[in-house]
Amino acid sequence: MKPNKNRWLIALSAIGIHISIGAAYAYSVYTIPLGESMGWSVSSVTIAFTVMMTLGGASAAVFGRFVERNGPRKSAMLAAVLFGLGQAGSGFAVSIDSLTLFILSYGLLSGIGLGIGYISPVSTLVKWFPDRRGLATGMAVLGFGSGALITAPVAASLMESVGIANTFYILGASYFLLMTAGALYIAPPPSGWIPKGMKETVASGKKKIRDLAQLTGREAVKTKHFWMLWIMMLINTSAGIMMISVASPMAQTIGGMTAGAAAIMVGIMGIFNGAGRIGWAAASDYISRPVVFIIFFIIQLVAFVTLPVIGSAILFQILIFLVVSCYGGGFSNLPAFIADLFGTKELGAIHGYLLTTWSLGGLIGPTLVSQIYAATGSYIPVFYVFIGLIIVALVISIMLKANIRGVRKEQAQTTQKVA
Repeated sequence: MKPNKNRWLIALSAIGIHISIGAAYAYSVYTIPLGESMGWSVSSVTIAFTVMMTLGGASAAVFGRFVERNGPRKSAMLAAVLFGLGQAGSGFAVSIDSLTLFILSYGLLSGIGLGIGYISPVSTLVKWFPDRRGLATGMAVLGFGSGALITAPVAASLMESVGIANTFYILGASYFLLMTAGALYIAPPPSGWIPKGMKETVASGKKKIRDLAQLTGREAVKTKHFWMLWIMMLINTSAGIMMISVASPMAQTIGGMTAGAAAIMVGIMGIFNGAGRIGWAAASDYISRPVVFIIFFIIQLVAFVTLPVIGSAILFQILIFLVVSCYGGGFSNLPAFIADLFGTKELGAIHGYLLTTWSLGGLIGPTLVSQIYAATGSYIPVFYVFIGLIIVALVISIMLKANIRGVRKEQAQTTQKVA
């Protein structure tokens, strides 16, 4: 059956949704203006962001089945309403000087909208791109990583010209409109549809549909593959967020960099985070998702062994950039990896369950580094702890690859016997 929609416009719709919710990462531009104009402490202002990030991962897990039952359009529309209202509500909270309302609006409403909006387009995007799963999800998640790059300068300029409250009103309305436009176009492909080029290669035997199984969310969480991938994601996410959370002071104390140079490095890290999302995802279509994750942990192991004894600021930055690219690449490869292992039957629900590693990793990474630094006065022991965790993740990733190969071999033998 010929689809009535263009799959590249579906991808563009997903990117629009992800760019909007990705604006959450620009939150730091509000911190000082809110403190100076409202008299709110930095720690109080930060609570809203912490609540949003925590709920982002948690709501993705809670609402995963909702997304599957109601489809991408209704789910993305709900996300648009919640995220837009949360941002606009933040402006109203500022106008009446209510920190509590600000936390509820920016943290609670926008946080739930963020989680639903993150997973809403993904399963549909994977179905439209069975031939390029990695590239497709990489494009969407790149949009999420790029949202802050667009929002930060715009928000800073608006706050200077129209004030903080009006900035939230304008941006909230803008996010709502962009997300709504994406939601109204996005839709799953016709049942059984595959791209023409892929149809020909499948028919000729040059390419095979590679889903290992077609499982529901409840069935998937009972498999060892789910928990192996969950542990891999948790460690990859924890390592990445840990590095991001202390990149500047670590660069100054270990890399010997000045505060100004470290600040420039932090900005460049954002570029590598985004580049890793699209680069590693696109590469996975050719070298496979299991191999990409093995490469992630090899890179991180080499980096974490080398960083404590490094004497070159340039090499220090290169290793940091590689680690951050693996962090971004983990998120972009995850949906395609889920489809490979569990199929697209309830990809949104399974994706939501695995995104609990996002919330947990955001807690584990910064907590570990802060506690260890407080106890020892040094960042060096942090690397030793993460070396152990990364070795665990590397072993699991190798075991997962071997197990997948074994299952596929058994499936091929069964198929031959039936034939």
